[in-house]
Amino acid sequence: MNNKMIFSESIEYIQRKIKDILGSISQEDIQKVKNLLFESDRIFVYGAGRSGLVAKAFAIRLVHLDYQTFVIGETITGPVKKGDLVLIISGSGETMPAVMTAEIAQNLDAKVVSITGKKNSGIAKYADVTLFISASCNDEERKKYAPLGTLFEASVWVLLDGIIADLLVSKNETEETMRSRHATLQQ
Repeated sequence: MNNKMIFSESIEYIQRKIKDILGSISQEDIQKVKNLLFESDRIFVYGAGRSGLVAKAFAIRLVHLDYQTFVIGETITGPVKKGDLVLIISGSGETMPAVMTAEIAQNLDAKVVSITGKKNSGIAKYADVTLFISASCNDEERKKYAPLGTLFEASVWVLLDGIIADLLVSKNETEETMRSRHATLQQ
């Protein structure tokens, strides 16, 4: 099998799996997350590794939608307070810094959203809403076409971009208004 076929088969496999994974997300839970985004004073996101990159991408889009947003762990992040929302992404839901972040946020009376691949995980225990991303499968195709946490991370990225699209309409925003908040010092 040549590399061109592997590439195409990988893309088809990932797309098919993401559609199945996201098809199982409750619309009621998506609405709960949206409500928390609307009600929160500020939004803080956290994730480790590739989940952290997905969290940062979501934070950028939230800024484009005029939300005051911070990435936990960055030097310019303010303190979490009551009235804030903390969104944590962790495939296992057991990554120690993620669990500690969820517990601290709850203790500070912030709202917590967890996005995890494990329903009864450490971060879910502290969350007001948990979006369960059922991306675990042990078929040979997954090992070949979407190794390690690829399905979880790609599914979460698409999920959060879907929430952004929903917020765009709900807030009567447009791509043009988002662009006006886009970084202006980039070439």
